[in-house]
Amino acid sequence: MKRIDCLGEICPYPMLLLQKEYDALCSGESVLLITDHHCTLSAVGVYCDAQGFRYSPDEVIPGVWEITITAKQ
Repeated sequence: MKRIDCLGEICPYPMLLLQKEYDALCSGESVLLITDHHCTLSAVGVYCDAQGFRYSPDEVIPGVWEITITAKQ
């Protein structure tokens, strides 16, 4: 699984990094995006819905989320 560490980064930077992983996602890999910016959660949701990806956010500690993104099989 690819890991994108976006701690301390604000939008749109996390989304730009996620979009760079588009080919990996389409080939069936999962991507783990780590963020502490709550706006990234909604942006990832909109992006994944538009691309047909599944995403699962998990607030691992207060204010820090790990979002697993995978292509639908």
